Amino acid sequence: MPDSPRRGTRIAHIGIAVRALDELLPLYRDVLGMPEVPLDDADGAAIAGLAAGESLVELLQAQTDDSPIAKFVAKRGPGIHHVCFAVDDLDGTLNKCRAAGLRLIDETPRIGAEGKRIAFLHPSGTGGVLVELSEY
Repeated sequence: MPDSPRRGTRIAHIGIAVRALDELLPLYRDVLGMPEVPLDDADGAAIAGLAAGESLVELLQAQTDDSPIAKFVAKRGPGIHHVCFAVDDLDGTLNKCRAAGLRLIDETPRIGAEGKRIAFLHPSGTGGVLVELSEY
C-alpha cells in the first residue's frame, strides 16, 4: 500500500473549558452558527464538538471533581484549555519534541476523544500553552 500523502501540521481543534455545556453551547451553535459534531466524552470531560471550518471547537465540561478540566476551571476559571495540532507523524513529532528538550505530558501516544492517537506537551516549553498533538 502506498504511503498516504502528507498533509502538514494544522489546527485540529481548540479545547475550551466551561462550567456548564448548556450555558455556552447555544452561543457557538445558535448565535455563531457552528454545527454540532458528535464526539465521545474523554478524560473525565463531557465534550460538545462544533465545526469551525476544517477545525473543531471542543467545549469541555468536567464530569468529576478530580478531572483535568475540573482542576483547570477551579484554578484558572473557564477559558481556552488547549490547542490541538494534527500532525502527519505523531511518533516522529514526539521524538523531535524530546530532542528539542520539551517536556512531554504523554511520553507515548494514547487514544483521545475522536478515537485518534494523541499526546500532550507541557506548557512550560510551549509559551504557556497546553498543546495536544494528534494524528490525522
